[in-house]
Amino acid sequence: MNTEIRIEEADLSHLQAIVDIINAGATNVRKDKEFDDWNDYRPAFEALVAAPEVDIYVALNSAGEVVGTYQIHFLKGLAFQGRPRAELESVHVRSDQRGKGVGRLMMDHAEGLARAQNVCMVQLTSNREREGSHHFYRRLGYDQSHLGYKKMMI
Repeated sequence: MNTEIRIEEADLSHLQAIVDIINAGATNVRKDKEFDDWNDYRPAFEALVAAPEVDIYVALNSAGEVVGTYQIHFLKGLAFQGRPRAELESVHVRSDQRGKGVGRLMMDHAEGLARAQNVCMVQLTSNREREGSHHFYRRLGYDQSHLGYKKMMI
């Protein structure tokens, strides 16, 4: 495990690196639908940071470089006696840092946040093209329990 990695809430100074990492990992459904200029993402980032039910985190190496990122959303619901659930989104590790424990540290961090909110489950989706990610999530105890559907509106 990489002990030189620290995870903290993202701020505007991290945005360019976050955008670079998530766009580098874009699957076919997102190709040619993303922007080249990271500043175009600023309004969305600011809205997410301001939303009480969402947090964006970055994994930073000892030099302060962003090497990973994820978003956690806390969703209300009626199932499981009304306990919330946590949904992870945009879980990405910089390509040159994969296999070094960064993803596992981020997932452990996210699960700790989820436990603190007394969630009934942590859920996520992963594009079917990302087979390496599927193996990673299964190793961490995530079950592929549902089929997912999306309808692109852009």
